[in-house]
Amino acid sequence: MTIRAFDDVPEHRFEVLEVHEDCVTGFALTGPFAGEYGEPPIELVVFEGQEPLAGMPHIPESR
Repeated sequence: MTIRAFDDVPEHRFEVLEVHEDCVTGFALTGPFAGEYGEPPIELVVFEGQEPLAGMPHIPESR
């Protein structure tokens, strides 16, 4: 999925491991934090081509 730009961090791709009520957890795939673990808030998630179900984003299968 994509995480919106915030502060001085540009928009970047993110692999989600878990979805929580207020954030997602996983690893940045691109951008200055590529390869690093993060917990961005749900508000920063860009829903790509679909509406979230019950307020939760679609989680792609791991590769």
